[in-house]
Amino acid sequence: MSQINLLPWREESREQQKKEYLTKLSFVGLLAVLLVFIWITFASTELANQNERNVYLETNIAELDKKVSEIRELKSKKQEMIARMKVIQDLQGTRSEIVKVFDELVRAVPDGVFISELDKASTDIKISGFAESNNRISTLMRNLDKSHKYQDSNLAKVEQDETLGAQGSVFDLQIKIEAPATDVATNP
Repeated sequence: MSQINLLPWREESREQQKKEYLTKLSFVGLLAVLLVFIWITFASTELANQNERNVYLETNIAELDKKVSEIRELKSKKQEMIARMKVIQDLQGTRSEIVKVFDELVRAVPDGVFISELDKASTDIKISGFAESNNRISTLMRNLDKSHKYQDSNLAKVEQDETLGAQGSVFDLQIKIEAPATDVATNP
């Protein structure tokens, strides 16, 4: 028995184990490479899908932004139209008011007072004219103060004018128009 050499068998066994180990190692390496390739392919596909979704969302967001800007533009046009309609309604509502203002002015002007100029700005009226005497101007101011259309009469200027007679005067008078009852009720 001393002549049996077990060394070649061990070497063959080691060689066999080494081959199996290298085969398994190469198989695991190949499997790892395959898994990495599959993972990269999957990730790139998912990335491409997400990019497509992002592009789809961006185009839809751009369309919605356009619609939002159109809606804002329409709202501003609506506000402009409402403002215009309000102005027209106010004009329609106060159309007869100017007639009442002039009618009240005619009733307030006494004999001997002559109006040469009448300027209206908002609710203020500036009256320029001449009178036979200062008493006539005072009567005009009292009549305007008693009127239900006018308030705060203010005599800005009175000058004697000899061309109008011994007591003739040229005057400038300012008065305010009272707001109509409907405006007072709607605007507290």
